[in-house]
Amino acid sequence: MLSKIKWQLLGVCCTLLLFTEVKAQSSASTYSALGIGEFNYSGLTHNQGNGGLGISFGTGWNPNYVNPALQTRNTIFNFQAALNYKRINANNGSETADVDGGGLSYIAMSLPFKPTKFTMGMGLNQLTSVNYDLEITSQVAGTDLSSFNTITGDGGISEAYLSGGFLVAKNLSLGFHASYFFGSTIRTNQLSIFDTLGTQVGNTSEFYERLTISDVGFKFGAHYFFPVSENGNLHLGAIYQRIGDLRGKAFAKLAAFGQASDPETPGDLLADDLRGSISIPNRYGFGVSYERANKFIVGLEGQYQDFADFRSFLGDPLQLQQAIKVGLGFEYVPDYLSVDNLAKRSTYRAGFEFQQTPYVLNNTQINDLGINFGTSFRVNQLSVVNLAMKIGQRGTVDSGLVRETYVNFSLGFSLNDNTWFYKRVFE
Repeated sequence: MLSKIKWQLLGVCCTLLLFTEVKAQSSASTYSALGIGEFNYSGLTHNQGNGGLGISFGTGWNPNYVNPALQTRNTIFNFQAALNYKRINANNGSETADVDGGGLSYIAMSLPFKPTKFTMGMGLNQLTSVNYDLEITSQVAGTDLSSFNTITGDGGISEAYLSGGFLVAKNLSLGFHASYFFGSTIRTNQLSIFDTLGTQVGNTSEFYERLTISDVGFKFGAHYFFPVSENGNLHLGAIYQRIGDLRGKAFAKLAAFGQASDPETPGDLLADDLRGSISIPNRYGFGVSYERANKFIVGLEGQYQDFADFRSFLGDPLQLQQAIKVGLGFEYVPDYLSVDNLAKRSTYRAGFEFQQTPYVLNNTQINDLGINFGTSFRVNQLSVVNLAMKIGQRGTVDSGLVRETYVNFSLGFSLNDNTWFYKRVFE
Protein backbone atom coordinates (compact mmCIF):
# COMPACT_ATOMS: atom_id res chain seq x y z
CA MET A 1 0.00 0.00 0.00
CA LEU A 2 1.37 3.40 -0.97
CA SER A 3 2.18 5.80 1.82
CA LYS A 4 0.54 9.23 2.05
CA ILE A 5 3.81 10.86 1.03
CA LYS A 6 3.89 8.89 -2.20
CA TRP A 7 0.30 9.79 -3.03
CA GLN A 8 1.03 13.46 -2.36
CA LEU A 9 4.05 13.33 -4.67
CA LEU A 10 1.96 11.77 -7.41
CA GLY A 11 -0.63 14.51 -6.96
CA VAL A 12 1.99 17.23 -7.32
CA CYS A 13 3.44 15.64 -10.47
CA CYS A 14 0.03 15.20 -12.11
CA THR A 15 -0.91 18.79 -11.30
CA LEU A 16 2.25 20.05 -12.99
CA LEU A 17 1.50 18.00 -16.08
CA LEU A 18 -2.17 18.97 -16.30
CA PHE A 19 -1.75 22.74 -16.19
CA THR A 20 -0.24 23.84 -19.49
CA GLU A 21 0.66 27.21 -17.98
CA VAL A 22 3.54 25.42 -16.24
CA LYS A 23 5.98 25.43 -19.15
CA ALA A 24 9.60 24.41 -19.20
CA GLN A 25 11.86 27.42 -19.64
CA SER A 26 15.23 27.44 -21.28
CA SER A 27 17.53 30.27 -22.22
CA ALA A 28 18.17 33.39 -24.23
CA SER A 29 19.89 33.39 -27.61
CA THR A 30 20.16 35.78 -30.51
CA TYR A 31 19.81 32.89 -32.95
CA SER A 32 16.50 31.79 -31.43
CA ALA A 33 15.04 34.57 -33.61
CA LEU A 34 15.43 32.21 -36.57
CA GLY A 35 12.99 29.45 -37.49
CA ILE A 36 10.97 28.33 -34.47
CA GLY A 37 13.77 28.76 -31.97
CA GLU A 38 16.55 26.82 -30.36
CA PHE A 39 16.05 23.04 -30.17
CA ASN A 40 16.81 21.01 -27.06
CA TYR A 41 19.11 18.17 -28.10
CA SER A 42 21.07 17.47 -24.91
CA GLY A 43 18.56 15.69 -22.67
CA LEU A 44 18.38 15.93 -18.88
CA THR A 45 21.00 17.27 -16.46
CA HIS A 46 23.00 14.04 -16.25
CA ASN A 47 23.08 13.88 -20.07
CA GLN A 48 24.16 17.51 -20.34
CA GLY A 49 27.22 16.81 -18.19
CA ASN A 50 28.77 14.36 -20.67
CA GLY A 51 28.16 15.86 -24.09
CA GLY A 52 24.50 14.86 -24.35
CA LEU A 53 25.29 11.14 -24.11
CA GLY A 54 21.96 9.28 -23.77
CA ILE A 55 21.12 7.35 -26.95
CA SER A 56 23.39 4.37 -26.29
CA PHE A 57 23.69 4.41 -22.50
CA GLY A 58 21.52 5.33 -19.54
CA THR A 59 21.67 5.13 -15.78
CA GLY A 60 19.20 3.56 -13.39
CA TRP A 61 19.54 6.51 -11.00
CA ASN A 62 17.90 9.00 -13.35
CA PRO A 63 14.96 8.93 -15.80
CA ASN A 64 15.96 8.12 -19.38
CA TYR A 65 14.46 10.75 -21.66
CA VAL A 66 16.73 10.69 -24.73
CA ASN A 67 16.15 7.02 -25.66
CA PRO A 68 12.92 5.51 -24.28
CA ALA A 69 14.27 1.97 -24.77
CA LEU A 70 16.81 2.62 -21.99
CA GLN A 71 14.02 2.95 -19.43
CA THR A 72 14.35 -0.77 -18.77
CA ARG A 73 17.50 0.14 -16.81
CA ASN A 74 15.29 2.01 -14.30
CA THR A 75 14.52 -0.63 -11.69
CA ILE A 76 13.50 1.91 -9.01
CA PHE A 77 11.02 4.78 -8.99
CA ASN A 78 12.59 8.08 -10.12
CA PHE A 79 11.27 11.60 -9.93
CA GLN A 80 13.49 14.38 -11.22
CA ALA A 81 13.18 18.13 -11.71
CA ALA A 82 15.79 20.65 -12.77
CA LEU A 83 16.49 24.35 -13.09
CA ASN A 84 18.48 25.87 -15.92
CA TYR A 85 20.38 29.15 -16.26
CA LYS A 86 22.30 30.43 -19.30
CA ARG A 87 24.39 33.56 -19.62
CA ILE A 88 25.53 34.79 -23.02
CA ASN A 89 28.01 37.42 -24.14
CA ALA A 90 26.97 38.52 -27.64
CA ASN A 91 29.55 40.24 -29.86
CA ASN A 92 28.91 41.68 -33.34
CA GLY A 93 32.52 42.78 -33.88
CA SER A 94 32.06 46.32 -32.62
CA GLU A 95 29.73 46.05 -29.62
CA THR A 96 29.06 43.49 -26.92
CA ALA A 97 26.07 42.79 -24.70
CA ASP A 98 25.29 40.32 -21.92
CA VAL A 99 21.98 38.49 -21.94
CA ASP A 100 20.68 35.67 -19.79
CA GLY A 101 17.66 33.50 -19.14
CA GLY A 102 16.53 30.40 -17.30
CA GLY A 103 13.95 28.81 -15.04
CA LEU A 104 12.29 25.43 -14.83
CA SER A 105 14.04 23.10 -17.26
CA TYR A 106 12.06 19.87 -17.02
CA ILE A 107 10.11 17.42 -14.86
CA ALA A 108 10.55 13.68 -15.41
CA MET A 109 9.33 10.50 -13.74
CA SER A 110 10.16 6.81 -14.22
CA LEU A 111 7.79 4.03 -13.11
CA PRO A 112 9.25 0.47 -13.22
CA PHE A 113 6.04 -1.56 -13.28
CA LYS A 114 8.03 -4.73 -13.96
CA PRO A 115 11.67 -3.99 -13.10
CA THR A 116 14.17 -4.84 -15.87
CA LYS A 117 11.22 -5.88 -18.11
CA PHE A 118 8.82 -2.94 -18.50
CA THR A 119 9.17 0.65 -17.31
CA MET A 120 7.06 3.70 -18.12
CA GLY A 121 7.99 7.35 -17.95
CA MET A 122 6.21 10.67 -18.02
CA GLY A 123 7.24 14.28 -17.79
CA LEU A 124 7.33 17.84 -19.02
CA ASN A 125 10.16 19.08 -21.21
CA GLN A 126 10.89 21.62 -23.91
CA LEU A 127 11.24 21.07 -27.65
CA THR A 128 12.24 24.62 -28.62
CA SER A 129 12.85 27.93 -26.87
CA VAL A 130 12.63 31.51 -28.14
CA ASN A 131 14.04 34.42 -26.15
CA TYR A 132 15.75 37.39 -27.83
CA ASP A 133 15.82 41.18 -27.73
CA LEU A 134 17.57 42.95 -30.60
CA GLU A 135 18.05 46.61 -31.52
CA ILE A 136 18.98 47.42 -35.13
CA THR A 137 19.79 50.84 -36.61
CA SER A 138 20.07 51.22 -40.39
CA GLN A 139 19.85 53.79 -43.16
CA VAL A 140 16.63 54.10 -45.16
CA ALA A 141 17.65 53.55 -48.79
CA GLY A 142 17.59 56.68 -50.95
CA THR A 143 16.95 59.09 -48.06
CA ASP A 144 18.71 60.90 -45.22
CA LEU A 145 16.48 59.10 -42.72
CA SER A 146 17.50 56.29 -40.39
CA SER A 147 15.37 53.48 -39.00
CA PHE A 148 15.47 52.01 -35.51
CA ASN A 149 14.01 48.53 -34.98
CA THR A 150 13.39 46.85 -31.63
CA ILE A 151 12.84 43.14 -32.31
CA THR A 152 11.80 40.81 -29.48
CA GLY A 153 10.63 37.23 -29.14
CA ASP A 154 9.60 35.00 -26.26
CA GLY A 155 8.10 31.54 -25.78
CA GLY A 156 8.61 28.18 -27.40
CA ILE A 157 7.14 24.71 -27.77
CA SER A 158 6.81 22.57 -24.65
CA GLU A 159 6.23 18.85 -24.44
CA ALA A 160 4.20 16.66 -22.10
CA TYR A 161 5.08 13.04 -22.76
CA LEU A 162 4.33 9.43 -21.86
CA SER A 163 6.87 6.76 -22.70
CA GLY A 164 7.59 3.09 -22.20
CA GLY A 165 10.54 0.73 -22.48
CA PHE A 166 10.27 -3.04 -23.02
CA LEU A 167 12.82 -5.84 -22.81
CA VAL A 168 11.86 -7.89 -25.87
CA ALA A 169 14.82 -10.30 -25.96
CA LYS A 170 18.03 -10.93 -24.09
CA ASN A 171 19.92 -7.59 -23.90
CA LEU A 172 17.53 -6.01 -26.45
CA SER A 173 15.10 -3.25 -25.46
CA LEU A 174 12.64 -1.23 -27.52
CA GLY A 175 10.85 1.94 -26.46
CA PHE A 176 8.18 4.42 -27.50
CA HIS A 177 7.67 8.06 -26.56
CA ALA A 178 4.34 9.82 -27.24
CA SER A 179 4.37 13.61 -26.95
CA TYR A 180 1.76 16.32 -26.72
CA PHE A 181 3.33 19.55 -27.96
CA PHE A 182 1.91 22.87 -26.86
CA GLY A 183 2.96 26.46 -26.34
CA SER A 184 3.03 29.85 -27.95
CA THR A 185 5.64 32.21 -29.35
CA ILE A 186 5.20 35.98 -29.46
CA ARG A 187 7.37 38.09 -31.76
CA THR A 188 7.27 41.87 -32.15
CA ASN A 189 9.05 44.37 -34.40
CA GLN A 190 8.75 48.06 -33.46
CA LEU A 191 9.91 50.53 -36.11
CA SER A 192 10.74 54.22 -35.62
CA ILE A 193 12.10 56.66 -38.25
CA PHE A 194 14.46 59.57 -37.41
CA ASP A 195 15.89 62.46 -39.40
CA THR A 196 19.49 63.64 -39.37
CA LEU A 197 18.84 65.74 -36.23
CA GLY A 198 17.53 62.71 -34.33
CA THR A 199 13.93 63.90 -34.43
CA GLN A 200 11.34 61.18 -34.90
CA VAL A 201 9.44 61.30 -38.17
CA GLY A 202 5.86 60.06 -37.88
CA ASN A 203 4.72 57.53 -35.29
CA THR A 204 6.23 54.25 -34.18
CA SER A 205 4.66 51.26 -35.89
CA GLU A 206 4.57 47.71 -34.54
CA PHE A 207 4.29 44.27 -36.07
CA TYR A 208 2.91 41.66 -33.66
CA GLU A 209 2.80 37.91 -34.28
CA ARG A 210 1.49 35.22 -31.93
CA LEU A 211 1.82 31.57 -32.89
CA THR A 212 0.08 28.89 -30.79
CA ILE A 213 0.85 25.18 -31.23
CA SER A 214 -1.17 22.13 -30.10
CA ASP A 215 -0.45 18.69 -31.58
CA VAL A 216 1.17 15.29 -30.99
CA GLY A 217 4.37 13.54 -32.04
CA PHE A 218 6.19 10.25 -31.50
CA LYS A 219 9.69 8.94 -30.83
CA PHE A 220 10.95 5.36 -30.99
CA GLY A 221 14.13 3.92 -29.58
CA ALA A 222 16.20 0.75 -29.52
CA HIS A 223 19.06 -0.41 -27.31
CA TYR A 224 21.22 -3.51 -27.38
CA PHE A 225 24.35 -4.45 -25.44
CA PHE A 226 26.70 -7.40 -25.40
CA PRO A 227 29.63 -8.35 -23.16
CA VAL A 228 33.12 -7.83 -24.58
CA SER A 229 35.07 -8.76 -21.43
CA GLU A 230 34.44 -9.97 -17.90
CA ASN A 231 33.27 -6.52 -16.68
CA GLY A 232 32.94 -4.68 -19.98
CA ASN A 233 29.85 -4.16 -22.14
CA LEU A 234 29.41 -2.52 -25.53
CA HIS A 235 26.14 -0.59 -25.91
CA LEU A 236 24.41 0.34 -29.17
CA GLY A 237 21.44 2.68 -29.39
CA ALA A 238 19.24 4.39 -31.96
CA ILE A 239 16.29 6.80 -31.94
CA TYR A 240 13.81 8.04 -34.52
CA GLN A 241 11.55 11.00 -33.77
CA ARG A 242 8.66 11.98 -35.99
CA ILE A 243 7.16 15.38 -35.26
CA GLY A 244 5.75 16.17 -38.69
CA ASP A 245 3.16 18.89 -39.18
CA LEU A 246 2.40 20.59 -35.86
CA ARG A 247 -1.01 22.18 -36.08
CA GLY A 248 -1.84 25.52 -34.53
CA LYS A 249 -3.14 29.00 -35.17
CA ALA A 250 -1.55 32.37 -35.85
CA PHE A 251 -2.48 35.97 -35.14
CA ALA A 252 -0.55 38.74 -36.90
CA LYS A 253 -1.21 42.47 -37.13
CA LEU A 254 0.53 45.68 -38.16
CA ALA A 255 -0.61 48.77 -36.26
CA ALA A 256 0.49 51.76 -34.23
CA PHE A 257 2.74 51.13 -31.24
CA GLY A 258 0.87 49.39 -28.40
CA GLN A 259 -2.15 48.43 -30.54
CA ALA A 260 -0.90 45.55 -32.67
CA SER A 261 -1.76 42.85 -30.11
CA ASP A 262 -5.43 43.91 -29.91
CA PRO A 263 -7.61 42.65 -32.78
CA GLU A 264 -10.22 45.38 -32.10
CA THR A 265 -7.95 48.40 -32.64
CA PRO A 266 -7.22 50.02 -36.04
CA GLY A 267 -4.50 48.46 -38.14
CA ASP A 268 -3.79 45.86 -40.81
CA LEU A 269 -4.96 42.45 -39.59
CA LEU A 270 -2.78 39.96 -41.44
CA ALA A 271 -3.92 36.74 -39.72
CA ASP A 272 -6.86 36.39 -37.33
CA ASP A 273 -6.36 33.05 -35.56
CA LEU A 274 -5.51 31.53 -38.92
CA ARG A 275 -5.22 27.75 -38.66
CA GLY A 276 -2.25 26.00 -40.21
CA SER A 277 0.83 23.98 -39.35
CA ILE A 278 4.60 23.99 -39.02
CA SER A 279 6.45 21.13 -40.69
CA ILE A 280 9.39 19.95 -38.58
CA PRO A 281 11.69 17.30 -40.12
CA ASN A 282 12.25 13.86 -38.64
CA ARG A 283 15.17 13.38 -36.27
CA TYR A 284 17.56 10.42 -36.30
CA GLY A 285 20.12 9.50 -33.67
CA PHE A 286 22.73 6.77 -33.27
CA GLY A 287 25.27 5.99 -30.57
CA VAL A 288 27.83 3.53 -29.27
CA SER A 289 29.35 3.41 -25.80
CA TYR A 290 31.64 1.18 -23.79
CA GLU A 291 30.89 0.48 -20.13
CA ARG A 292 33.25 -0.82 -17.51
CA ALA A 293 30.67 -1.96 -14.97
CA ASN A 294 30.38 0.39 -11.98
CA LYS A 295 33.55 2.21 -13.04
CA PHE A 296 33.42 4.28 -16.23
CA ILE A 297 31.56 4.87 -19.50
CA VAL A 298 32.76 6.44 -22.73
CA GLY A 299 30.49 7.02 -25.71
CA LEU A 300 30.12 8.68 -29.11
CA GLU A 301 26.73 9.72 -30.46
CA GLY A 302 25.25 11.67 -33.35
CA GLN A 303 21.89 13.20 -34.31
CA TYR A 304 20.59 14.44 -37.66
CA GLN A 305 17.67 16.53 -38.98
CA ASP A 306 17.28 17.84 -42.53
CA PHE A 307 15.74 21.28 -42.12
CA ALA A 308 15.52 21.73 -45.87
CA ASP A 309 12.11 20.08 -45.28
CA PHE A 310 11.09 22.73 -42.71
CA ARG A 311 7.98 24.76 -43.49
CA SER A 312 7.04 27.80 -41.41
CA PHE A 313 3.50 28.60 -40.33
CA LEU A 314 3.05 31.77 -42.38
CA GLY A 315 5.19 30.63 -45.28
CA ASP A 316 8.16 32.87 -44.42
CA PRO A 317 11.13 32.19 -46.73
CA LEU A 318 13.88 30.43 -44.77
CA GLN A 319 16.99 28.89 -46.26
CA LEU A 320 17.79 26.10 -43.84
CA GLN A 321 19.97 23.03 -44.19
CA GLN A 322 20.89 19.88 -42.28
CA ALA A 323 21.31 20.08 -38.51
CA ILE A 324 23.97 17.73 -37.16
CA LYS A 325 24.99 17.14 -33.55
CA VAL A 326 27.98 15.05 -32.44
CA GLY A 327 28.67 14.34 -28.79
CA LEU A 328 31.57 12.58 -27.08
CA GLY A 329 31.04 11.80 -23.41
CA PHE A 330 32.79 10.21 -20.45
CA GLU A 331 31.76 9.49 -16.87
CA TYR A 332 33.67 7.91 -14.00
CA VAL A 333 32.93 6.60 -10.50
CA PRO A 334 36.01 6.20 -8.26
CA ASP A 335 34.40 3.68 -5.86
CA TYR A 336 30.63 3.16 -5.94
CA LEU A 337 30.80 0.96 -2.81
CA SER A 338 32.45 3.63 -0.66
CA VAL A 339 30.19 4.39 2.31
CA ASP A 340 32.15 7.01 4.21
CA ASN A 341 33.60 9.00 1.31
CA LEU A 342 31.04 11.01 -0.70
CA ALA A 343 33.63 12.08 -3.28
CA LYS A 344 34.57 8.49 -4.13
CA ARG A 345 31.03 7.25 -4.71
CA SER A 346 29.99 10.28 -6.75
CA THR A 347 29.85 10.23 -10.56
CA TYR A 348 32.01 12.65 -12.55
CA ARG A 349 31.27 13.56 -16.17
CA ALA A 350 32.91 15.41 -19.03
CA GLY A 351 32.04 15.77 -22.68
CA PHE A 352 32.33 17.58 -25.96
CA GLU A 353 29.50 18.76 -28.23
CA PHE A 354 29.55 20.04 -31.78
CA GLN A 355 26.40 21.25 -33.50
CA GLN A 356 26.01 22.32 -37.08
CA THR A 357 22.87 24.40 -36.76
CA PRO A 358 20.43 24.60 -39.69
CA TYR A 359 21.11 28.33 -40.14
CA VAL A 360 23.17 29.80 -42.98
CA LEU A 361 23.39 33.60 -42.87
CA ASN A 362 25.32 35.74 -45.36
CA ASN A 363 26.70 32.51 -46.85
CA THR A 364 28.11 31.61 -43.43
CA GLN A 365 27.30 28.38 -41.58
CA ILE A 366 26.36 28.91 -37.92
CA ASN A 367 28.05 26.29 -35.72
CA ASP A 368 28.01 25.65 -31.98
CA LEU A 369 30.96 24.17 -30.11
CA GLY A 370 31.03 23.43 -26.38
CA ILE A 371 32.65 21.43 -23.60
CA ASN A 372 30.65 19.89 -20.76
CA PHE A 373 31.25 19.02 -17.14
CA GLY A 374 29.00 17.42 -14.56
CA THR A 375 28.66 15.41 -11.41
CA SER A 376 26.08 13.40 -9.48
CA PHE A 377 26.28 12.76 -5.77
CA ARG A 378 23.92 10.92 -3.49
CA VAL A 379 22.19 12.75 -0.67
CA ASN A 380 21.03 9.50 0.94
CA GLN A 381 21.04 5.82 0.01
CA LEU A 382 19.13 6.35 -3.26
CA SER A 383 18.41 9.99 -4.10
CA VAL A 384 20.81 12.03 -6.22
CA VAL A 385 21.71 15.66 -6.95
CA ASN A 386 22.89 16.30 -10.52
CA LEU A 387 24.98 19.27 -11.66
CA ALA A 388 26.03 20.15 -15.20
CA MET A 389 27.83 23.04 -16.87
CA LYS A 390 28.52 23.77 -20.52
CA ILE A 391 30.92 26.39 -21.84
CA GLY A 392 30.58 27.11 -25.52
CA GLN A 393 30.60 29.42 -28.49
CA ARG A 394 28.10 29.84 -31.31
CA GLY A 395 28.33 31.84 -34.49
CA THR A 396 31.01 34.27 -35.71
CA VAL A 397 31.61 38.00 -36.04
CA ASP A 398 32.51 37.53 -39.71
CA SER A 399 30.08 38.66 -42.43
CA GLY A 400 28.30 41.03 -40.05
CA LEU A 401 27.03 38.23 -37.78
CA VAL A 402 26.97 37.70 -34.01
CA ARG A 403 29.27 35.49 -31.96
CA GLU A 404 27.81 34.18 -28.71
CA THR A 405 30.03 32.97 -25.88
CA TYR A 406 27.91 31.27 -23.25
CA VAL A 407 27.88 29.37 -19.99
CA ASN A 408 24.95 27.09 -19.25
CA PHE A 409 24.20 25.67 -15.77
CA SER A 410 21.74 22.92 -14.86
CA LEU A 411 20.81 21.76 -11.36
CA GLY A 412 18.66 18.63 -11.06
CA PHE A 413 17.24 16.69 -8.14
CA SER A 414 16.47 12.97 -8.55
CA LEU A 415 14.27 11.48 -5.81
CA ASN A 416 14.38 7.68 -5.90
CA ASP A 417 12.46 4.94 -4.08
CA ASN A 418 12.88 1.16 -4.41
CA THR A 419 9.70 0.09 -2.55
CA TRP A 420 6.93 1.05 -4.99
CA PHE A 421 6.89 -1.87 -7.42
CA TYR A 422 8.34 -4.73 -5.39
CA LYS A 423 6.15 -7.19 -3.52
CA ARG A 424 6.57 -7.10 0.24
CA VAL A 425 7.80 -10.27 1.91
CA PHE A 426 6.96 -9.19 5.45
CA GLU A 427 4.08 -6.99 6.62
